[in-house]
Amino acid sequence: MTVLDSRPDVPGDPEGRVANPIEEPTALITEAGVSMAPVDDLGAGRGPFWLDDWLRANVTDVLAWRRHIHAHPELSRHEFATTELVVSLLRAVGLKPWVLPGGTGVVCDIGQGERCVALRADMDALPLTEDTGLPYSSTTEGAAHMCGHDAHTAILLGAARALAGAPELPGRVRLIFQPAEEVMPGGALDMIAAGALDGVERIFGLHCDPRLEAGKIGTRVGALTSAADLIELRLTSPGGHTSRPHLTADLVYALGTVITSLPSVLSRRVDPRSGTVLVWGAVHAGQAANAVPQDGVLRGTLRTADHEVWTSLEPLVASSVESLLAPIGVGFSLDYRRGVPPVVSDPESTALLRAGVEAALGEQGLAGTEQSSGGEDFGWYLEHVQGAFARLGVWPGPPAAQADIHRPTFTLDERALMVGVRTLVHTALAALA
Repeated sequence: MTVLDSRPDVPGDPEGRVANPIEEPTALITEAGVSMAPVDDLGAGRGPFWLDDWLRANVTDVLAWRRHIHAHPELSRHEFATTELVVSLLRAVGLKPWVLPGGTGVVCDIGQGERCVALRADMDALPLTEDTGLPYSSTTEGAAHMCGHDAHTAILLGAARALAGAPELPGRVRLIFQPAEEVMPGGALDMIAAGALDGVERIFGLHCDPRLEAGKIGTRVGALTSAADLIELRLTSPGGHTSRPHLTADLVYALGTVITSLPSVLSRRVDPRSGTVLVWGAVHAGQAANAVPQDGVLRGTLRTADHEVWTSLEPLVASSVESLLAPIGVGFSLDYRRGVPPVVSDPESTALLRAGVEAALGEQGLAGTEQSSGGEDFGWYLEHVQGAFARLGVWPGPPAAQADIHRPTFTLDERALMVGVRTLVHTALAALA
């Protein structure tokens, strides 16, 4: 395994151990020989002393891990090299991680005691081609870290190795390096099935947000993201000539009826305060202009921020589609795939997370954040234990543009890595206090 060399003047090994400690970080060298200066630690001096010392000596390591993962992205449930890297870096400081049965995903405990809180990061990349021009751009065709999971993984690695060097901890911190967040069903379900939450009383996580400046953490009590379900509706008709629609069942007209009417029906059957929205993404039917096709398909996503509404949507969609199509005589089959539940941060866990942010960065690090219609499988963990999720600011600030996630041009301000490490460490300490 080759990892970017974060200390070119100091001998080390591929597992991240360094033979001779240094007091100040040096420039970071990529595999291509490109030199990049280390970034500022926006929380430097806020303690505790062992965290300040660790970050001062290892800031370039955290950058190197992130850049290596960024350059070598792996798609969902294929994060084998990333898993190997995480395991080797944890073992290098005496920890005992274990890998999920599928070969991707890592769980590891730090500390001792009955009480246990969890910190989670996701590891998978998106099936996109990067277009950033970074010297450490993706080297894998058709895969790129355009959602910040490379940063999430490096941040949790930094928090893990800093916590491993703490004089003592008031309990156990469980590290969850999760595969397959970007697909449904997501890797959170694999983690839960493997026992990653056994004995855990609370769980916390961060996600990159290009709308927040680096140095800010956005928190919110209640729904932060939405449930996200997939709908695939297949229609059938005997077919026929478009000159005689009355002698058949007009399938394209039926598709149009569902496309325009189902979102409207749902808006009258569901509490508008729930943030429920149906958007179609694909429709396919027929080829000839003068022929009524025999089959067609309609696909879309249905999202809601309300957990109770989420549990009622599947039967409501099925009955509504049946009512809309009955007068037209078109047959249908509905494949309704429940995705992820909404991420709902409870008040106490959010207060602990905010306390962690304030300890790590001061009051100026705290920010509010809006509820999003995006899905995040961190919600599955919150079906089992309490917890809170927050948004990590990665925007450099003006005049830099805000490059949204899931785009080939997404980049992040790497000062956010140190912010993330400090926030996770302080949040774990606050939750165990």
